[in-house]
Amino acid sequence: MNNTARLPVITGSVPAWAAPRRVAARAGAIAAAIGAAAIGAAAITGCSASPAPAPGPTATPTITVTVPASPAAATAAPSMAATPATAPAPATATPGSPVPVLGRPAGAFAQGVGFGQTEPAKIFNGGDPTGLVTQIAWKSWGGPQAIGSGTSEYVGPGQSVATGTPQPVTVVAFHLGNCHGTLMYRAVEWYFPQHGQAFDPSHYQNICAGTYVPSQ
Repeated sequence: MNNTARLPVITGSVPAWAAPRRVAARAGAIAAAIGAAAIGAAAITGCSASPAPAPGPTATPTITVTVPASPAAATAAPSMAATPATAPAPATATPGSPVPVLGRPAGAFAQGVGFGQTEPAKIFNGGDPTGLVTQIAWKSWGGPQAIGSGTSEYVGPGQSVATGTPQPVTVVAFHLGNCHGTLMYRAVEWYFPQHGQAFDPSHYQNICAGTYVPSQ
């Protein structure tokens, strides 16, 4: 394509009065031709120029590394479960150790019943019916105290022994130790809890010496 603009050719003689107009018209025609040439050049440039394609994304290679497990890691650690603490078992008499007896028949109780025996079912100190306990069932025999449940004569305030009635009674044997080379409970006492009575270790029958404490 030819990009050179053709300029108009003006021929013939021009009157003197028309010369300025012809010059102005010719200048305008030249300017228009130059503008048209510039527009044509821009159009040719726009048609021929193509934008370069944008580069596509580059694939990044993936590298997979396999690390072999070590023998120490592959071996499972043994379970270390905590073992709850176990309370020590209470001390008990070992086989062959001596079993305590209930006092001995001596002193005021020399004619008594049940003394010198193990877990006697009947106790009698040789006095009136209030000194008799029958149908005794013991528990904790061999411990510091042996507790028994039985039946004895209850005489209430203002009553005579003759008007007493058999009622449940609690027996306590205590002061475990040696008496004349024998392991025994050296004290015993009984009371009636249903009548508000309670165990009093300062009042008992000394069944080692055969006396009452306090003395009667």
